[in-house]
Amino acid sequence: MKIISIANQKGGCGKTTTAINLASALGLNKKKVLLIDLDAQAHASLGLDIESQDSLYNVISNLTPRKLKIENIIKRVEDTFDIVPSNILVGTLEQELADEIGRELKLLEIIKTISDQYDYILIDCPPSLGILTINAIRVSDEVIIPVETSRFSLQGVDHLMDIITLVRERLDHEVKCRVLITMFDSRLRHSFAMLETFKEKFETLLFDTIVHINVKLKESAVCGQPVAFFDKYSRGSKDYYTLAKELLLIEKQEKEEEAPKEEEAYSEPEPAPQEAPQTEEIVLEPTREKMTSLEPFSEKMQETVAREAQEFFTTRFAIDAPGAKSVYVTGSFNDWSLDDGCRLKETDGQWEVYIPLKAGFYKYQFIVDGVWKEDPNNSRRERNSFGDINSLIEVNAEPALEEK
Repeated sequence: MKIISIANQKGGCGKTTTAINLASALGLNKKKVLLIDLDAQAHASLGLDIESQDSLYNVISNLTPRKLKIENIIKRVEDTFDIVPSNILVGTLEQELADEIGRELKLLEIIKTISDQYDYILIDCPPSLGILTINAIRVSDEVIIPVETSRFSLQGVDHLMDIITLVRERLDHEVKCRVLITMFDSRLRHSFAMLETFKEKFETLLFDTIVHINVKLKESAVCGQPVAFFDKYSRGSKDYYTLAKELLLIEKQEKEEEAPKEEEAYSEPEPAPQEAPQTEEIVLEPTREKMTSLEPFSEKMQETVAREAQEFFTTRFAIDAPGAKSVYVTGSFNDWSLDDGCRLKETDGQWEVYIPLKAGFYKYQFIVDGVWKEDPNNSRRERNSFGDINSLIEVNAEPALEEK
C-alpha cells in the first residue's frame, strides 16, 4: 500500500483536479483507492458531488460532540474508488491541534486502521503549509506537487521542498517528491520555455507525463464526475490515465531494484550439501527419455498457432527526439493505453519500437517527455476532437510496414 499526498500552497495549480482524476485513473487500472479530502474548502468532495456533515474533524477532534471512526465516514465514489469527504470544520483543526502533543502524527494514527484495505491512499492537501499539510506529508511515502508553467510556481515548489526537508530532519521521515506539470498550454511559446526551466531545475523529479489545459476537466468537476467518466476520450482523461500508468511503472521499477537487496539482507545461509539417496523417485531433472516422451502439439493446434501468427505484421514506429528522456507510442491499436510494450528505445537520438499489429487502419501519437505529438515523418494525419493531430497508418502485408 502506498500513500501519496498531493500538495501545493499555491492555488489554481490543478491540485484537486489531479487528486480526483488520478484516484479515478488508478481505479481504472484495477487498484483499490481511497481519496482523503483534507482541504476545508472541500473542493475534492464537491468535485465528486459528495456532501457530508461528517468529515475528518469528527475523527481527529476531541471537541466534537459527534466522535466517529474513519471507516464511518468513507463514501463510495466508484467500484474501486472511495473518498473521505471534508467540510468547513476541518479548517478548525489547525487551531485545535496547535498546542497538542504529537499533533504531527494524528493522521498517521487514523490511517493505520484502514491501510490494509487499499492499494493507494491519496491525500488532497489544503493550499497552505500548516499542521494538516505536515500531517499529510508525515504519513506519506511520496508527495506529488502539481505546478503550472509560471515563475510563481517555481517559488511555491521551493517552499514545499523546505517543509519536506523539515519533516525529514525533525520527524525522521523520508518522503519522495515528484513534480507534475499541469494546465500546460501547448499553443504558447512561454509554456515550452518554462517547461525547459522546470526540466533543468528538477530533472529526475519531474514526471514525464504532462497534463494539458482541457475544458473537459472543468466541465467534469461541475457535473461531479471524474473526467474519465464524463468524457473518457478527452485530452484530460488521456493525460491522467497516462499519469496513472507512469506511476504504476515507477513503482514496479522501484520494487525490481529493491528486490535483490531484500534477498541479500534476509537470505539464510545455505545448508551443507548432503548426498541424496540414489532412488529414481527423487530425481529432480527429467531424463532425456522422459523429455522425449512428452506429447507434441496436435496438428490442429499447430495450424491454429501458425494461422494466428500470420495475421500479425511487425510495424515500426520511429521518431527523432535527441535529448528526450522517454518516448512512447499509443493509439487506437492499444486503446490509447501506456505500457512497456509501446515504449521506444533510443539509438543516437532516434527512438523506435516494433509492434506486432493485425492488418487494419490505426490512429496514433507519440508521447515525448509527456508531450503528445503527431508523427512528423508521416503525412497521413487528421485533426481529432481534442484539437490536436492524429497520425494515420494502414497495416497490411506491404514490405514497407514489415521489419526487415
